Amino acid sequence: MPVKDLVSWNSMIAGAVRNSQLKDAMNIFSRMVNSGLVPDGFSFSSVLSACARAGARQYGVWVHQLMTDLGVEMNHILGSALVDMYAKCGKIDVAMEIFNTVNRNHVSVWNTMISGLAAHGLGSDVVTLFRKMKIEGLVPDRVTFVALLTACSHCGMVEEAREYFKAMTADYSITPLVEHYGAMVDTLSRAGLLNEAYNLVRSMSIEPDAVIWRALLTACRRYCQTKLGEATIKHMACKSSGDYTLLSNIYSSVNRWNDSEEVWKDRKQKKVKKNKGLSWVELGGITHEFKAGDRSHPDTEDIYQLLHGLSKRAKAEGYTPLTEIVTKDVAEEEKEENLTFHSEKLAVVYSVLKTAPGSEVMVSKNLQSCSDCHEWMKIVSKILCRVIIMRDRIRFHRFESGCCSCNDYW
Repeated sequence: MPVKDLVSWNSMIAGAVRNSQLKDAMNIFSRMVNSGLVPDGFSFSSVLSACARAGARQYGVWVHQLMTDLGVEMNHILGSALVDMYAKCGKIDVAMEIFNTVNRNHVSVWNTMISGLAAHGLGSDVVTLFRKMKIEGLVPDRVTFVALLTACSHCGMVEEAREYFKAMTADYSITPLVEHYGAMVDTLSRAGLLNEAYNLVRSMSIEPDAVIWRALLTACRRYCQTKLGEATIKHMACKSSGDYTLLSNIYSSVNRWNDSEEVWKDRKQKKVKKNKGLSWVELGGITHEFKAGDRSHPDTEDIYQLLHGLSKRAKAEGYTPLTEIVTKDVAEEEKEENLTFHSEKLAVVYSVLKTAPGSEVMVSKNLQSCSDCHEWMKIVSKILCRVIIMRDRIRFHRFESGCCSCNDYW
């Protein structure tokens, strides 16, 4: 293209974001700025979306500063984008500060803030903000109720979830969509009310999708409900690798190793590709990515040396590897070895290596973190006197002084 105008640059950035090419979107934005073009509101909203989804906090802060330097007028779209970016990059306090300064006459700004608080497991703050929203005359919509029900599922607020689920129809004439049912099923399932959750799914007026069945299947694993787990997975026509993993874990949790092995054989026979777990940290504007057992990083030797040292100190502080979550029928030593080198642990250790003592550690993961890594990070946060923030596929965990913000309800 001989001449690249703002419209063409914006199209490239938006296209990259739509296709989940988040690094490319940020690189294109940087190239556009370096070319001398001044970004507009569409440019900023698109690149902030990329930062939010990638957890690229440092880049997002730079974009925010650029907006300030250029004197960009803040509308509800850009306000929502900034709130979303900071919330999804682990800075929920900054997100709230921005929320309190932008024009809040549009429901989307409130929805973004409520969703951010929900992802951080701040249930009481969600309830308070929702009340304030109604006082200020804003009418909740479908997105609002998805966020409210999600907060309930993360915080174990079963009664509140029932009230919201009822109110959306009775008070606001909103017909529940699959997302609302999914959040409600997740709330009941996490609380151990599996039969109620199953009955809700069976009574749905719309066809339940894989996400809903997966929420129930996850709870079956947590509460060792083998029969219900078997019944649940039969309803899932298109199973992902994670679904096979859940069912395999259900069997292995009750020592049905042969059944667990059959699940994996079925997955291989149907050629279902395994989802690779990846964790990453952003340092100095560069994203460092790790997979389980990764030895490709230039600082591998230092990473593994510190990891072994921290794990040894963690055991002295009371950490015990949760070998029961390993689905393979192998010796305890091999199970423990399998847990030691999970991707999120490698990412945490690398961040500790490269940042100042006492500084915050922020790690993102594309899948849900495991319970062993959760316990390990609680202890390590105490040992190192650091705050560790983990953003996984489901929610945020803030580890500090040996505790987690989720209060072990996740």
